[in-house]
Parts: sequence; C-alpha cells; structure tokens
Amino acid sequence: MNTLKIFFVLVNVLASGLLQADTTPPQEQVLAPGYGSLQFSAPEPGTYTLPVLGAAADGAVLDMEGKAITLHKLMGDKVVLLSFIYSTCSDVSGCPLATTVLQKIKNRLKKEPELADKLRLLTLSFNPEHDTPEMMKKYGQEFQDKGVEWRFLTTRSEQELQPILDHYKQSIQKVYDKEEKFTGTFSHILRVYLIDQNRQLRNIYSVSFLHPDTLINDVKTLLLAEPKPAEAQVNGLKNAAFEGAGDNKSQYEDNAYETHSIALTDRTGRQTDLLKTVRNPPLGLPAVPVPANNPLTKQKISLGRKLFYDRRLSLNNTFSCAMCHIPEQGFTSNEMATAVGIEGRTVRRNSPTLYNVAYLNTLFHDSRETTLEQQIWGPLLAQNEMANPSIGYVIEKIKNSADYNKLFQGVFHKEPSMETIGMAIASYERTLNSANSAFDRWHYRKFKNALDDKARRGFELFNGKANCSGCHTITPKYALFTDNNNHNTGIGYAEAMGKTGEKQRVQVAPGVYVDVATTLIKSVAETKPNDLGRYEVTQNPQDRWKYKTPSLRNISLTAPYMHNGSLETLKQVVEFYNRGGIPNENLDPLIKPLNLTAQEMDELTAFLKSLTGDNIKELVSDAFAAPIGDAK
Repeated sequence: MNTLKIFFVLVNVLASGLLQADTTPPQEQVLAPGYGSLQFSAPEPGTYTLPVLGAAADGAVLDMEGKAITLHKLMGDKVVLLSFIYSTCSDVSGCPLATTVLQKIKNRLKKEPELADKLRLLTLSFNPEHDTPEMMKKYGQEFQDKGVEWRFLTTRSEQELQPILDHYKQSIQKVYDKEEKFTGTFSHILRVYLIDQNRQLRNIYSVSFLHPDTLINDVKTLLLAEPKPAEAQVNGLKNAAFEGAGDNKSQYEDNAYETHSIALTDRTGRQTDLLKTVRNPPLGLPAVPVPANNPLTKQKISLGRKLFYDRRLSLNNTFSCAMCHIPEQGFTSNEMATAVGIEGRTVRRNSPTLYNVAYLNTLFHDSRETTLEQQIWGPLLAQNEMANPSIGYVIEKIKNSADYNKLFQGVFHKEPSMETIGMAIASYERTLNSANSAFDRWHYRKFKNALDDKARRGFELFNGKANCSGCHTITPKYALFTDNNNHNTGIGYAEAMGKTGEKQRVQVAPGVYVDVATTLIKSVAETKPNDLGRYEVTQNPQDRWKYKTPSLRNISLTAPYMHNGSLETLKQVVEFYNRGGIPNENLDPLIKPLNLTAQEMDELTAFLKSLTGDNIKELVSDAFAAPIGDAK
C-alpha cells in the first residue's frame, strides 16, 4: 500500500470518528480537538460577529486539470474555506488534520444542500515540485462528492507560490537530512482561512481551534449577516461608495427627499494589479485583444491610469476623462442623460461605459473610431468636452509637466507624443474587464444555484421569444453581449422628428415643478444639434439613426440607456423593445413587437441584472486610489 493510499485510509478513519480525541497515537502525541467531539457548546450561528481581518490575497494557481486560474476567481460568489497542505505530510496535527476537518464538513454539507451551494472548499499545496495538477487530482479524487465543491490546487513553481504564502503569513521550511538533502517534508504551522463573499478574511484557524462544529457555525454566521451598506467595509471603503452618484438623487421627485452625499474623504481605495484582468480574463470573456505594437506592461498601465484621472489634460485644468466616465457610476455617468464637458458645455450623447471596452471593434456611438489608441483624441480635442485647441497643445502641456517626463521616458524611452499618449491611456482602459457574473457561473461553470429561477426564465426569453441575442450575442465559450454592429431602433428618429410642446415641465427642487414656456427655454439654451447617428460617418442614407450595439455586461450599473440617455431604467428599456421600437423607414428588421407579458418583462429584467461582474468593487477601489492629477 503506497503512502498516498495510507493517507486516504487514515483521513477516512479519523473523519468517521473511529478514533476519539483521547486516543493516543504513536509517540504519545495527543490528537487535536478537530478529530473528536467539541468539548463545549458552540455559540449559535448569528449570535456573534466575525471581524474583518484584512483582504484575502490573490495569486496564480493551477486546478486539477492543469488550467491556470487565480484565487480571486474562486472567491466572491461563495464563502470559502482555504487550507494549505502538501500531499505527503504525515504529521497527524498538520495536513491530515486540515483534510480530516474539511472531510467532516463535506459530509455535513451533503445533508445541507442549501449550505453546500454557498460554501467552497479550497486546498492548495505548498509543494508544487511534487504536487503537480495530476498528483492533486489523484489526491483529491477520494474527497469529491456530488453537490459539494472541493477544489484541490497547486502552482507552477515555488516562485509563483511564495507571494501567496507571504500574503497569508503561511510560513513553511523544507526539512533537510544530515547530508543536506531535502527529505520531502516541511516544517509548518497549520492554518485554515475563512473568507467571505467580499474576499475578506474573517477568521484564521490553528490546530487548537480547527473543528468542524465551529467552522460550520462561523460559515452560517457570515451567511446570516446582511450588513447595511453604511456598515459593510471593503478595503476600508463603504460599499455605498462603489456604486451610484456621490450625491444620490433617487427619490428627488419627492418633496421629502434628503441628500445622501458621500464625501471625497470616504472614497479612498486600494490599488490592484490591473494586468491580471488581461492575463486571466474573468469567466465569460475571451482573451483580451492587445495590439502587437502596444503590449501591456504594469508601468504603461500605471501611466495611462494617471493620465485618465488628470484634469490637466483639459484646456483649463479642470476636466479629466474620469469626469464623464465615473468609476463608481459604471465608468459612465448615471446623473446625466447626455454628457457635460468643460465649463458645463453640452455633449449631445450619453457617456458609454468603459467596462470591457477592450473587446469592441468600433468606438463611439456612431462607430467612427476603431482603436482605443486613436479614440482618446476625440474627447481631448472636442470643443464641448476637454476643449484642447490642437494635438500639439496637449503634447506640449504634458511635456512641460515635470512629473510626466520621467514616466514617459521610463515606459516608452522617449518624450510624450500623439502616439504614446494614446497608447498609455488605451492600456489602462484595456484592463477594465469585468465578468464572472452570476450568469457566467451558472452558464459557463454550470453552478446550478448561481442563478435563481426568475433570471433563468429571463435567459430563455433573451434567447427565444424576446430575441435579444440577435444583437447581444452569446457564444458557447464566452459572451460579449454585443454584435459590434449598428442598428436603428427608432430612438434617434423620434428625437430628430419630434416636436416640442409650447411648455415644458421643469423640476426646480425636490417635489417642486414648474411649467416653462419652450420659447423662454430656447432663449437661454444652446441650440441642440441634430444627431443622425452612423449616417454622419458614412453619408449613406440607409445609416440614418443607426447606433452601435452596447454590451449588456454590468448593464444594471450603467443607466441611463440608449445613445441619448432617454431611457432611465432597465424596465423602460425592456418595455421599449416590447413595443417594437419606434417605426420609421430605416427601422432595423430585427426590431418588432415582442408581445411579452408583464411577468415575462420582469423576468427578462431579472436576467439583465445578473450580468454584473464580481470584480466591480476592486476596479472602482483601484480608481479611487489613483491620483486626481491636478497637481504633481
């Protein structure tokens, strides 16, 4: 019988309870509490709280099939119990103890399927030289069971493993014999980590405290806790700050409205490794297209990030890219139907989200640009956006900023130019990738409980009766939720051809409205330019009022909708398409009445809300950590 088989037998015997806590193994070593019954009554779940102990670290690992993945990909949707072991460990108070306790937890989960759906067990080897993916698969196959998710992981090398061990303060040392040859064993202190759905450490268990009863109760306590947004902390930042406007105007139409603004001091974040969204795209996204002439590096991304948030890139040093593409508002602007540029100048179209912009074949609502590197110069030079008078003006301004000279030399080995400025900002935008949504985990990873029944019915409608997938495409391996094409839905036609009444209703305060003569409004307002959509690029009459299909990923974060921001909610969007758009001579043939019931529209909306990626808070937190760029 080989060593691995003996270990499996030992673990199964210990987990079955055949050996009690007072059993003394060879060498008079007393078994740890986790092998026997708990010697005290554990507190009831929910009667206590578990403090946040810090962020759970990420790291590159390999699964049992040898597929590269990151630890953070395996966190966020479920509570996680993470243990570090090596397969040949024979210390009964070491790795066998951790595996035995998790085995007991697994057996309990089989009797509590609702809990099993919300908990993931992860076991990572700290001996990658021996514990290859094949070995971890062999090691873990004895512990696999239907309905319980227990993953066994390893790393490519000790070099990739070490940062993970350092972050988790998991100290290990190789044991050498008298001839200074590695014995294949390690000296280590057992630790098991409890990680919540926000990727935060909530408890760390050592030998004396590792017991299935306490671990199960701690997991249930986390799942029972539903902190209010103002109380929940992520990297020291209130959850409420991660989504929506700083001065949230919801319910502004009610005269009982109260402001709920969030101070800038509450918006400090934590920088993250943005390159990982390219190295390992989130579940549901394909490989990120990266131009051969603009490879991504951390230094280039950092430079682009600094430029993106720098107000000095505008004519009067007051306006940055981020002021139209606001991180906590879905990298768009939830507060305005159409954008507002420097000095309050009107922009005729809605700010498109930058989430997953790396995958778009064309850019702007009329598809007039084809690369991110070129696209950035549009808003930099537009008179009603950042208002710079020329390309040379921007370049000279950046050259004369002492903080940028060294950065451009370090990244590009030359001074700022039209080419390198575009490359830098594009590199940052290319990392804003977000997926691994509830839909992705259900559809691509086959986690049956990741999506509720209502959203599943919505997905059936999306692909069937509603035919949304005709433009918002899904493939067997990934889903961009856009065909990267242009369509006429009638929104642009109605805006161009519609007539304004003699009076318009204007809200002047919470719950207070007045009717103002249209002539009076026109006398003080800027003349609104016509918008013919794709026609303005091609001059082809068939392209009148055609606009680019947006991706639906993170759609619940990016209101208002359509090229002109005319629809405020997802419900309004679904109702618009249910009516068949707005008839006109160039209406896209795919747009037609859907005859959805009220319940079906509600189900379709529920599906759309399931498309929010799991790393939104991380990307927004990184944005909050960026310098605002109005000074060195």
